[in-house]
Amino acid sequence: MRPDSKPEGIRQSMSWLHTWTGIVPGWLLYAVFFTGTLSYFLDEVNLWMKPELHASVPAADAARIAAVALAGMGKLAPDANSWTLELPNERQTTVSATWRDRNAPAGRAGTKRAELDAATGEKIDTRETRGGSFLYRFHFELHAMDRTTGRWIVGIATMFMFVAIISGVITHKKIFAEFFTFRPKKGQRSWLDAHNATAVLALPFHIMITFSGLLLLMATLMPWGADAAYDGNAQAYNMERRGMAPGGQGQGQGQGEQRNAGGREGREGGREGRGGRSRDGGGEAVDLAAAIGPMLAQARTEWKNGGSNHEVGRITVNRPNKPGATVELRAHGSDSLTTRGASARLVFDAATGKIKERPPLPTPSAASAFGNVFASAHMGRFAGPTVRWLLFLSGVVGTAMVATGLVLWVVKRAPERRKLGRTPFGHRLVEVTNTGVITGLALATGAYFWLNRLLPVELAERAAWEINGFFLAWLAALVHAALRPARAAWLEQCIAVAVMFVLLPVLNPLTGGHGLDRSIALGQAGIVGFDFAMLAIAALFGWIARHLIRKDRPLAKAAPGAAPAELTEVTP
Repeated sequence: MRPDSKPEGIRQSMSWLHTWTGIVPGWLLYAVFFTGTLSYFLDEVNLWMKPELHASVPAADAARIAAVALAGMGKLAPDANSWTLELPNERQTTVSATWRDRNAPAGRAGTKRAELDAATGEKIDTRETRGGSFLYRFHFELHAMDRTTGRWIVGIATMFMFVAIISGVITHKKIFAEFFTFRPKKGQRSWLDAHNATAVLALPFHIMITFSGLLLLMATLMPWGADAAYDGNAQAYNMERRGMAPGGQGQGQGQGEQRNAGGREGREGGREGRGGRSRDGGGEAVDLAAAIGPMLAQARTEWKNGGSNHEVGRITVNRPNKPGATVELRAHGSDSLTTRGASARLVFDAATGKIKERPPLPTPSAASAFGNVFASAHMGRFAGPTVRWLLFLSGVVGTAMVATGLVLWVVKRAPERRKLGRTPFGHRLVEVTNTGVITGLALATGAYFWLNRLLPVELAERAAWEINGFFLAWLAALVHAALRPARAAWLEQCIAVAVMFVLLPVLNPLTGGHGLDRSIALGQAGIVGFDFAMLAIAALFGWIARHLIRKDRPLAKAAPGAAPAELTEVTP
């Protein structure tokens, strides 16, 4: 700063901070926002990417679904220590089954999984794929690196974004007034208006999503307090944070009951039959498939009397086909965000059908409840269809906010480029990377979905090839952006994205899935939701392509002394 210059005010300082905290991690934040937005339809993506599951059409009667599923488990895993069945819902067409065999290793390694046809109880063989879980994990862990490292990188970028949002609000003293002002065809002014509008339109969402993201990564970013208080025992820390005593039960403990069942069950006799039967100590054999209906009815009645209208979402059978078997019913959904989605549960005696336990919901501390509310809001797991679409659209607006900020960085430097008569390397690098990230990531995601249907089902390491194809397509988009003029690269990639996504609902029935007409007729909302989300993305990129085509300037008529034509093509 020169001696005679005035010190910068807070707004000028914040403007500098906002610019650089926006561009440095902006490309990563765009990827985080884009994949995180798609993750609001995680279950729908998983369902679409396994078209073999589309043939499962659940009956309206939950008791019938549960009965055939239990009978199916009696054939599939008769000697297991426990069964857990996730019943179909508006986002799932099958019964998702997990079980643990005798002497199975602890944790996920010892858990087996299968999808059962909701109408027959038969196991459905599906293609190998990571599905939407890859996009979800990429959203906060990236890929091909240690999970902790990935979370640190995303956490740091999220902190930059939180700073950028707050500094942006301070910088733009008329930000809310400017929200209602959009000046088209004004170059930099138009891009700034678009950036302001997308920032303010979903400002509460942007603040919530970044702040809650930091809370979710808190144990990774600041582990020292918990490590000191719990001697590095992360499990004990997480259990107490969720309001559970060590060894207790609560949300996320459905698998814990299975893990705690122990090898002793494998040594106990008394197993009867293979069709979902159990026997209490020496008593009559109990047909769980026949007994489950009254239990479901009793659970619904009890929850309704308590003021809740939830249906049964999960059935856990401990010690199936063994003395002392129990059936736990867990509600689908929760009435409180403070418990991070914990739902009501009832434990029945399998032999008598009577309620043995009414486990209370976990009671987290005030600090944990505060964190749980933000975590639940961030992940949207509480949301019904309408709220989920609102979250998705808010995510789209947030993604657009980051994208317009990245483009604005280049636009603001256009006068400098015209003055120099050339494009500095740094400007061209940002310009190319903007295109490769903004449209390239969408192109890579479309390629990921197409590869899911086009790769041979029997291909070895098929899931890895889907992911490899994702990154190869992304790299190809970046190379294309480097080889083509900026404006042409934007246009060509936007057209490619629009075509790829608009054809996904057409590709679906041609490769074994249910098309829109059939999925709508059968009420398969998960498949319908995916197809409409893809059409929405296609419409967005199609609109951008149309805008680029209409905006094509007659560069040949540039005024004498103007910069070379390629320098006027700095923005889409």
